Amino acid sequence: MKKIIYATVFCLSIVSCDVLKTVATDVLAIPTTEEAAGGLKDALKQGFANGADALSVAGAFKNNNLIKILLPEDAQKVADKLRSIGMGAQVDDVINKLNDGAENAVKTAKPIFMDAVTQMSFNDAMGILTGGKGSATNYLKQTTTTALTAAFRPKIQASLDQIGVTKHWTELVSTYNKIPFVTKMNPDLNAHVTEKALVALFSRVEQEENLIRDNPAQRGTELMKKAFAYADTRKNTQ
Repeated sequence: MKKIIYATVFCLSIVSCDVLKTVATDVLAIPTTEEAAGGLKDALKQGFANGADALSVAGAFKNNNLIKILLPEDAQKVADKLRSIGMGAQVDDVINKLNDGAENAVKTAKPIFMDAVTQMSFNDAMGILTGGKGSATNYLKQTTTTALTAAFRPKIQASLDQIGVTKHWTELVSTYNKIPFVTKMNPDLNAHVTEKALVALFSRVEQEENLIRDNPAQRGTELMKKAFAYADTRKNTQ
């Protein structure tokens, strides 16, 4: 009888330990709101850093047809007319300089993006963390695009001025506007380049975010590892 009792107690002890261990592991695996927010911020900082670095190298925009910045639709009328009078090389030079300007601006704007991420407050961090691919980038896009655009435009303008786009474009538009019977115009290249550069950067950030979600080896900090490991467990139960 004693042997049976001892065996029963021993078995119950094993079960209890295993249950307690499982419960403890589950509790420890769930990040606090602060940890979740910290992990997301680390991921976005990493994504911005990698994205900005990749898009600020020479040729990053103009050599990639997926993100190459062309003239805005209204300006295309100017370009077509100028090409028809033998000024195609000058038009191509402006397009190349638009892309050079985007590369320079992304590099210059990197600290602005990083600071914006640092200042973010994720009240719904757990929802974003477990929201699936692109959810953190989408949240950031929705909540910061207006402010980032306001900060980005002067950087774009400075870059365009520095490499001569403004001067080249002014000369081309002046030539175009002297052509008889054309409707005079001067499209806002700054707004156009800013929009396209932001779209390209957010797209690259989303790629980086998804790499972090898909591959634990991409999680560069302890907060990222804890936060996204928990997201992995939630993904497997959804």
